[in-house]
Amino acid sequence: MIEDILEAYPDDVFLKANGFDNAIIGVDENTMRLIYSESKCIEVLQAEHGMNLIDAIEHFDFNVKGSYVGEGTPIWCADIF
Repeated sequence: MIEDILEAYPDDVFLKANGFDNAIIGVDENTMRLIYSESKCIEVLQAEHGMNLIDAIEHFDFNVKGSYVGEGTPIWCADIF
């Protein structure tokens, strides 16, 4: 997905969450920010870092979603209900 986005918007710069390229589900064209699936981020933490579900959710909430890096901070799609 990230390759398609970068190809479609060659003049734009996107802030990415390191290690979560497979969790990108789109781009908000109003703010030109990447949109990530929270459930896919949790899956990445479990699969690639060996975390159990609770640890992955806590790590994601505090260390990933909770990080603000300026106006280009990614958008997190809450799809884990």
